Parts: sequence; C-alpha cells; structure tokens
Amino acid sequence: MTFEPEQLGQSSQELAAMLRDLRKRAGLSGVRLAARCNMSQSKVSRIENGKVRPSLVDVEQILRALDAPSSIVAEVSALARMANTEWRNLRELRRKGLGTRQAELRALETSSSHMRYFLLSMVTGLLATPEYVRASLAHSPADTSKAVAGKLERQAILYDASKRFTFILTEQAIRWPVVSPFALAEQMDRLASLTYLPNVRIGVIPLGVHASRNPLNTFTIYDASLVTIETSAGSLVLRDSRDVQSYLDEFATYEEAAVFDEEAREKLAEWSTACRS
Repeated sequence: MTFEPEQLGQSSQELAAMLRDLRKRAGLSGVRLAARCNMSQSKVSRIENGKVRPSLVDVEQILRALDAPSSIVAEVSALARMANTEWRNLRELRRKGLGTRQAELRALETSSSHMRYFLLSMVTGLLATPEYVRASLAHSPADTSKAVAGKLERQAILYDASKRFTFILTEQAIRWPVVSPFALAEQMDRLASLTYLPNVRIGVIPLGVHASRNPLNTFTIYDASLVTIETSAGSLVLRDSRDVQSYLDEFATYEEAAVFDEEAREKLAEWSTACRS
C-alpha cells in the first residue's frame, strides 16, 4: 500500500469504519469481541466510533480475534500505521503561522509528565536565550514575532515541579554559531544555570565520545506515548507504542554517553570561555 506523506494521520475514521465492518461481518457483538481481545467493551466502542486512535498492537489483537484473512490484515495494518503516523511539512506550518505551532507544543508539554529531548544540531527553544530564539527563526520568510513570544512563554513550564525534563545535547548543538560568539557564551551560561533545577537534567555529549548509535535527527519523546522527529522539511509524529519504545531505547544510549551535573557545567564553562576569548 503506497501513500503520500500528507495522507499520514488522516486514516483514523477509515480505520474505525473498517474495524466495525469486520466485526459485524464476523457476527460478533462488541462485548464478545472485547472479551476475545481482553479489552473493555467501552474501548472497543470508542475505537469503532473513531474516538480513540488504536495502537498497532490493539489492531493486531482485534484482527486475530476476528480471524481476518491475510489480505485484510495487510490492508488494515497499513491503515493503522498511517493513523499512528503524522507528517507536518514546514510549508503548512508556515501557512498556519509559527505561533500556532507554539500553542500545539505548549499543549503537548502541559499534558505530559516526562519529556525527553535529543538535540543534535541546535539548542531547543525551552532552553534558549531571547537572542538565540530570534536568531534561530531569522531565516523564516514569515512573521516570527508570535513564534518568538510563544517560545519564550513556554519556558515557564521548566519551573513546574510536577514535570520532568531530560535534555541531551551534542557538543555540536551547543557550539553551532547561531548567534555571535559572546551571545553564544551567554547561551552556554544559561544552559549551565538550568542544570541546577531539580526537575531538569541536561546532559552533554562532547565530541569524541563514543555512542553505540549514530544519531540522524533531533527528536522529542513525550512520556511513552508520542515522538516528534524534526527534519529540515517538517516534522514526523509517531504514536505507535513500538515506534515510541524504539526511540526511548535510542535515547537511553545517548543518555549513557552524556555527562551531567558538575561535569556538564565544566564543559559548558570551557566552551563559554572559548567563545569570549
């Protein structure tokens, strides 16, 4: 089954209708299907009405319970994968307004307890100084004033003690010259100061440190439910539990390679001094 990136995330209602139709063709009630799948009847109902996005594991359980033929399994599984994956191209984000994107991120942060950020090439807005935020958006042809304000307002969530944050930054991300050397030194000083927040862990991977994986993209994990992957053309959103777990595993390898606390502050101070000199 082939599809365009823009189709991702748009098949939820089609998936719900197909699962409902398969159950009826099998002559099963929602209660009997739920019992076979070890699910609640209310969850089966919400899935079939499109009110809950089923994971791939949920869909596999339902298809097995319905004894669906292999051709149907392949088609429904492809729909489930599409429903749990979403592509947001940069052109569309700019059309809607970059400020709208900040509102979406704020909602994700508000609804999550533990957020993990792997930062390959730049400092994320939650950790950035105002000058760094403005410079990071300077290339955009759209009006960025609302996006800048949104990024800076979102930083307040770092001080919410009910939230946990783990940031892993490569040396390249920290030292990439987004701003002038002096402003970059200030950015490094801010990172060092944030390491003292009790609910914030900031790890640094210096150049030359071996990691068992080779990173390709910046990504963020929200609890164990959703991953966003940043590319130069847009962002990919993954919701399937197995996809999320693969990124949790990858993040753990970078966490093992990183230095934290006083060792991280020493590195940041060294690089900050180099910028000022």
